[in-house]
Amino acid sequence: MKILIIDDNQAIRSTLKLVLASRFSDVLTVGDPTLIPALLSAGDVDAVVLDMNFGNDRLDGSDGIFWLRRIKESPSAPAVILITAFGDVSLAVEAMKLGADDFVTKPWDNDVLVEKINAAINRNNKAISTTRSVSQAKEIVQRENERQQMTLDELKNRHIRDIVDSCEGNLSLAARRLGINRQTLYNLLRKQ
Repeated sequence: MKILIIDDNQAIRSTLKLVLASRFSDVLTVGDPTLIPALLSAGDVDAVVLDMNFGNDRLDGSDGIFWLRRIKESPSAPAVILITAFGDVSLAVEAMKLGADDFVTKPWDNDVLVEKINAAINRNNKAISTTRSVSQAKEIVQRENERQQMTLDELKNRHIRDIVDSCEGNLSLAARRLGINRQTLYNLLRKQ
């Protein structure tokens, strides 16, 4: 599992990496949250441990909330565990409403942190799987509804095109699968 730690404090990053490296296969740490989109673009991060405050000018958690929203924009976003030294109940509630998977205050208990990360990853993976299944089911229903509205000629043309595509454009193979000769298939394709 790949964990991304984002905190502007080098000591916190180093400590978290030390704690998590023995329990997760890949732990990456960065201090600049503006790198988040690039780091998540490959889609291989399972969880983000995200600080709530970057810099010393604001300690209200708005930085963390901003980046939480950005991370959770993706339908396959990783789990996000927010971490802060200035946590309060209202901030935690707001973060959870916006999609945070958990909330940890500094100083943290190592075992509890690891448990929370694992639980968050499991919940997030189940949610992503459910979302994908529902999306696939909706696509199947939509395709079937479209198919039921087609004329016989449209169905025939779609079937021919699907067979040709499944044969990767090999017309001889597609013709054999359709039970017709290659010239007949060629003529049918020209009419489409």
